[in-house]
Amino acid sequence: MQKTVKDKIPVTVLTGFLGAGKTTLLNYILRENHGMKIAVIENEFGEIGIDGDLVIGSTEEIFEMTNGCVCCVAEARDDLLRVIRQLLDRPDRLDHIIIETSGLADPYPVAQTFFLDDPIRDETNLDGVIALVDAKHILQHLDDADVDALDNQAVDQIVCADRIVINKVDIATEAEIAEVTRRVKKLNETAEIVRSSFAQIDLGKILGLAAFDRNRTMAAEIDLDGGHDHVHHPAPWDRDASHSHDASVSSVGIELQGHMDPAAMTRWLDEIRRSDTADLFRMKGIFSVKGDDYCYVLHGVHGEIEFRPNHPWADEPRCNKMIVIGRNLDRNTLTQNLKKCLAAA
Repeated sequence: MQKTVKDKIPVTVLTGFLGAGKTTLLNYILRENHGMKIAVIENEFGEIGIDGDLVIGSTEEIFEMTNGCVCCVAEARDDLLRVIRQLLDRPDRLDHIIIETSGLADPYPVAQTFFLDDPIRDETNLDGVIALVDAKHILQHLDDADVDALDNQAVDQIVCADRIVINKVDIATEAEIAEVTRRVKKLNETAEIVRSSFAQIDLGKILGLAAFDRNRTMAAEIDLDGGHDHVHHPAPWDRDASHSHDASVSSVGIELQGHMDPAAMTRWLDEIRRSDTADLFRMKGIFSVKGDDYCYVLHGVHGEIEFRPNHPWADEPRCNKMIVIGRNLDRNTLTQNLKKCLAAA
């Protein structure tokens, strides 16, 4: 007997350009008292996994994939299918699955998974694609002249969305928010737009949308000349899944043993803030600071960088891991500068 939508596990695809606040939103969702059993699948554009360590305070299961971008690497797509099938085979049924794409991912191929793979299609329902937009920095990525001849992921993510969250409105002016809203509406006229600070939003605005079912119903009703000829608009899951990233954009992953000197870290980050950070898209990391029982986290988007204590180290081994994503990165310089911040043994 074929399952109805109500019998299937809803799946939300969470997308947004680098630094939009996806991990912050995940933490907010997983900490809320919603009573749901949620599994999170994370796909990172990088050599080492960071996001799984940044999602804390949750009993939900986190699955990390770091073997390539799920939108354009076959091995990553196979890994996604494997993880989803593993979740479907569980004896205890999940209430929701959230897939967080990398900040450089095109969400179309991810959404396509839930319409092309028969076993997964029979057990899951694409609830919606949620795009987070950084109110302070998104315009420079929408207008990035260096990717005009390529596929602009920042644009793709907005175009594909069923709901758009303009985040970080607390650090943007009303004029900036108004311009971002205008540009977003120009790219996607149908998606509802909501605002947030620190990715805190009414979960009813992003979960339980059943967006695909509504869109499918509306598409079936569109016709010309009083209902004679139906108009077919190619849906996201019908789109050619071929995809390429800007070759000048890469990630540098750094892992160091030992503990960091907080004063040296502060000086290094101040130097970065004072430099030209237009091509420094994203920095994120976790660090062990000498003489401190807290795990420190680093978040950076262009020149806005914070380095702060996050939670006490528990049973997990102390470590120093950082990912830098940007254009024309110098791996050796980044690694050597971070090594200079190590505390003396």
